[in-house]
Amino acid sequence: MGIQDVLRFLPHRYPFLLVDRVVSLELDQSIVALKNVTMNEHFFTGHFPEKPVMPGVLIIEALAQAAGILAYKSMNWSPESSLFFLGAIAEARFKKIVLPGDQLILKANVLKRRTTLWKFTCEAEVNNEVVCATEMTCMEGVV
Repeated sequence: MGIQDVLRFLPHRYPFLLVDRVVSLELDQSIVALKNVTMNEHFFTGHFPEKPVMPGVLIIEALAQAAGILAYKSMNWSPESSLFFLGAIAEARFKKIVLPGDQLILKANVLKRRTTLWKFTCEAEVNNEVVCATEMTCMEGVV
């Protein structure tokens, strides 16, 4: 899925869209997506301007967006009729920093699902090294 497809399955837009492409997707199972981290990201102007580092909370958000695409595609939902919300983060571990120029690989696997409640195991990687690992719970909500 290129950026145009990503935009169809996520309600996020600049500056908060954190998925550039979906590399692979198995409905109801898993997704691998990517985010190209550039010096032009809005958060670098204030997050250690002399030594820019991607905030960990935004790595978690990127993982949640990738998981959201998996749920939207699996359930044939649309962001126009419902939204997929982050409900809980468990056991988040940050192992390395993410810098401008890195390509963040976002992986989410379905751990379990009940109707509109989904639990995922997630990892973000740079150069085949895990930079963040977590479990997250997300749910569909109508706005």
